[in-house]
Amino acid sequence: MAKNTLSFVCQNCGAAYNRWQGKCESCGEWNTLAEEDTSGSVPVSIRSKRKGRTFALESLSGRSPDAPRLSSGMAELDRVTGGGFVRGSVLLVGGDPGIGKSTLLTQATSLLARAGHRVVYISGEEAVAQVRLRAERLGLSDAPVQLAAETSVEDIVSTLSEGAVPRLIVIDSIQTMWTDTVESAPGTVTQVRASAQALIRFAKKTGAAIILVGHVTKDGQIAGPRVVEHMVDAVMSFEGEGSQQFRILRAVKNRFGPTDEIGVFEMTGLGLREVTNPSELFLSERDLGTPGTAVFAGIEGTRPVLVELQALVAPTSLGTPRRAVVGWDPSRLSMVLAVLEAHCGVKLSGHDVYLNVAGGLRIHEPAADLAAAAALVSSLVNAQLPTDAVYFGEISLSGVVRPVAQTPARLKEAAKLGFQRAVLPESARGEPGGDAGLSLNAVNSLTTLVAEIAARGSRRGESTPPAEKNATPARFRRGEG
Repeated sequence: MAKNTLSFVCQNCGAAYNRWQGKCESCGEWNTLAEEDTSGSVPVSIRSKRKGRTFALESLSGRSPDAPRLSSGMAELDRVTGGGFVRGSVLLVGGDPGIGKSTLLTQATSLLARAGHRVVYISGEEAVAQVRLRAERLGLSDAPVQLAAETSVEDIVSTLSEGAVPRLIVIDSIQTMWTDTVESAPGTVTQVRASAQALIRFAKKTGAAIILVGHVTKDGQIAGPRVVEHMVDAVMSFEGEGSQQFRILRAVKNRFGPTDEIGVFEMTGLGLREVTNPSELFLSERDLGTPGTAVFAGIEGTRPVLVELQALVAPTSLGTPRRAVVGWDPSRLSMVLAVLEAHCGVKLSGHDVYLNVAGGLRIHEPAADLAAAAALVSSLVNAQLPTDAVYFGEISLSGVVRPVAQTPARLKEAAKLGFQRAVLPESARGEPGGDAGLSLNAVNSLTTLVAEIAARGSRRGESTPPAEKNATPARFRRGEG
């Protein structure tokens, strides 16, 4: 019998050490090392003794049929997956506790089961009675979904191999699964990796689509070894703020569809409701006529989305001003503030800056730079921005407004929601696709936009005489007053 080899494995990144230490040198996390048996993934007593088999080799000139997809019956979920579930694919879904992962998958499995497909829901965290209570609350108790509460991977594979092959299998969650091939405790890096590998092998062999539910760490990353994300075909993140009823399903990785695609849901008393027009939803409670608000025309995957950016610039009494941002990259906020001060004369070193993306949406594209800068300057000078205008454009370190992709789609979405004008980069004016009937205000540098906004109002707390209002932009650019 092989000798057991014990090592200490980081439960955050999977790095292995031959002795315990408080801090993982690979990821920098503290108290994440746990003792595990790494002598081998399969004990000698159950290792296969057969010789390797030969397999056929094919050329690149062949024609492969398109992968058939299975529609889930939920348009937003199909959008994120790329049109439905591919046979033999494995998807990993992660999200904060209580965000609605189990609710979403319960609704999806119920729709597929009602369509006549064999669907299996295996829970390692809840009993069958608890899953039934959720289905009853959602009004889905009559759906012919097959349920089980099991954590042994060998028992699960053996049970699912009997009878017809299921079209969809949900494993909730992968951190609770364990296999006999390794001797580590459930939830450890070794067990998660071995369990995921066994389930992926079953999916590829039988053609069943499998959804693995994963826990997330305090940083929002899916817990467990990063190698699991490379093993699966798609990784989806279920996001949302606890105080908001909106939920965003985002595709982080997808071998059979576009990445960075999003699906928007609204949490109600009867479960998740699909939102077909997220722009109208995010702008439903918009603050009209308030300084410091700007509408950003963004692109999430292939979908144009309009969202409101809210900024607040207030004098600070602290030695180091605060910089708080929700829903956007803090590094890009720091860059925009530096450009405003270096090239536009906007002095923000004595002010606290707060930036918020309304509705709980997280923005990742740099095209939001122009909208954020407009909202910040509007709040600083107490100037109201046009309520019928949208903003988009990337700001370079030299203060030049750079073009962004898919300008016609952004303008078309803005026109559909009743906006009359758009502030966009100068080089995007002549793009094919038309202006969608909007009045275009093309800006080449951030200084031009700052001067236009500064002409609309004065700094908060100052009273500018009518005769001096025309001189406000020049004084503002010089950083005076």
